[in-house]
Amino acid sequence: MKIYNYPSKEALDRIERVKSRGIGDTDELNSQVSAILEDVKKRGDKAVIEYTNKFDAPNLKEADLEVTKEEIEEAIGLVSDDFKKSLKRAVSQISSFHEKQKNISYIDIERDGVLLGQLIIPVQSAAVYVPGATGGETPLVSTVLMGGIPAKIAGVEKLVMVTPPTSEGKINPYLLAAADYVGFDHIYKTGSAWAVGALAYGTDTIASADIIVGPGNIYVTIAKKMVSGIVGIDMIAGPSEILVIADSSGDPEFIAADLLSQAEHDEMASSILVTPDMELAKKVKDAVDRRIKNLSRSEIALKSTKDYGIILVTQTLDQAFELSNFFAPEHLELMIEDPLVNLSKVKNAGAIFAGKYTPEPMGDYIAGPNHVLPTGRTARFSSALSVDNFIKKTSLIHYSKEALEEEAEHVIRLANIEGLDGHAESVRVRVEK
Repeated sequence: MKIYNYPSKEALDRIERVKSRGIGDTDELNSQVSAILEDVKKRGDKAVIEYTNKFDAPNLKEADLEVTKEEIEEAIGLVSDDFKKSLKRAVSQISSFHEKQKNISYIDIERDGVLLGQLIIPVQSAAVYVPGATGGETPLVSTVLMGGIPAKIAGVEKLVMVTPPTSEGKINPYLLAAADYVGFDHIYKTGSAWAVGALAYGTDTIASADIIVGPGNIYVTIAKKMVSGIVGIDMIAGPSEILVIADSSGDPEFIAADLLSQAEHDEMASSILVTPDMELAKKVKDAVDRRIKNLSRSEIALKSTKDYGIILVTQTLDQAFELSNFFAPEHLELMIEDPLVNLSKVKNAGAIFAGKYTPEPMGDYIAGPNHVLPTGRTARFSSALSVDNFIKKTSLIHYSKEALEEEAEHVIRLANIEGLDGHAESVRVRVEK
């Protein structure tokens, strides 16, 4: 990672490179995904199984797309008691956090003869996409929990999960054990853009969902973007990112480890340190260079830090917060004295990790808040996945005859001004009758 003094032309050029990296789509990728979605829309299960056979499990049959109860029971028997202990704690703490997000319906009767309200109604069906991650060898259990738990708390009637199978046509037992714990109704052995297409359009085996949530590779991301509007989606998630604001109290080893925790995700991940302390910046750079060699995914981390890593040395700590608010990072760590006192300076961030003993992975797995977060500066206007993603807010309106007559003239007047005489007439006909 290189160190840049801010402000400077070099720093601004580097910032622009990170800001402009996007989700990694191209015209060719968009064309490929569009063709896959259209194929699934036309041919349903046949297309899904053909793509699954080609890219994931060569011998999987249509009849085996859905995970059976026997497979789930077998998976539960294969995972360790220690895993079940960790799973139970994670589920408990994630559930506790999301329970507090529940909204309630309300009725307002302040005006005579008028009843107004808002009804909180969960979507009927939701699907969680869980990436296959290295052919199922590194099961993303946390994604199962972060997608499924808020949906269950919202009251979704039908909750399904899709995930790519291994080459043997199986699902990693840790994923199945976690899914069973959450309470998914159906689990399907398919992934990538064809899984998204099946969930959007429906097939004989996989029913269409009202909303699709969860992270995935670039094909999944593009597919979700394309079907948005046909079904709901949580967000268009880009590459992972972390920004650390640190002062002289920051521990360079902690900071370096945290920067690398995101750099190892993929080659387009962005890891940024912003600090007014040049000495700290140099120590962090040295620590990153030393630690990166020990990562099992060192090649990915080397590429991402080279292309999208930055260490910015600002003139003041307030300037560091200003830069952070510009980046609107997915993960923001505050490695400063009194981080809680400075929270009001944060305007844009997906999640804030306050203090030197709060590394980002705590939020990934067990703290409680959701780890599906806005990326690519979208934290300026969007939020983490939550119970709200799985509910609808429906307005309720009731007028008595007397209440209608009292307000009719105002509606008629406003409708006529807008040139909508049909609107005016639908009120007038009730008053004159």
